[in-house]
Amino acid sequence: MSDAFARYARTIAASLSLCLPFFVCPSVPANAHPHVWTTIRSEVVYADRTMTGVRHAWTFDDMFSAYALQGIHHAKKGEYTREELSSLAKLNVTSLKEYKYFTYAKADGKKIEFSDPTDYWLEYKDSALTLHFTLPLKSPVSARTMLIEVYDPTIFIDFALAKDTPVTLGGAAPNCNLRIDLPHQPTPAEQARMSQLDENPLNPFDTFGQMFANKIEVKCP
Repeated sequence: MSDAFARYARTIAASLSLCLPFFVCPSVPANAHPHVWTTIRSEVVYADRTMTGVRHAWTFDDMFSAYALQGIHHAKKGEYTREELSSLAKLNVTSLKEYKYFTYAKADGKKIEFSDPTDYWLEYKDSALTLHFTLPLKSPVSARTMLIEVYDPTIFIDFALAKDTPVTLGGAAPNCNLRIDLPHQPTPAEQARMSQLDENPLNPFDTFGQMFANKIEVKCP
């Protein structure tokens, strides 16, 4: 396992016990990518025609959730309160900062930046953890077309839009239209490359992972 992968696994796991450099996640082949599966629901937040941020709810797979919860004190078996999960929620958002929260946005084709998350908390339900957090824009933006992409450039994490109501608009003008594009489906050649990513990880300038982005487009005439 490469040093780059080991460092990435330690950081992005949001739990020091998940996918440590000494072993691979249970039930995941050593040469497989991704290693963590996340279902996303998002709200694009507007003040009339001005976008102010994105509100995310990311539900992690049960394997990730089980490992992330190791060592977390809780009063009732099988239950965790928001307060009991507060330190883990903080670790999540702190770890995600280096990776820009896997959320990228453009206003009329120009990149725009997010500030640090606010209103972040973890929820535990049906054996899965859900991370709730809001990403405010550094400066609210008015644009005819907003494009938001959610993906992991290294494909360590698989992001998938929820099947039911994956994206909503909050506070947008009535004539704003929302469109969603699902991630690119890998070809056999791309699947073969993904199977080798543990041994040959993507470098920071590689655009391979962007092909598997979840795309949210908002148009306001």
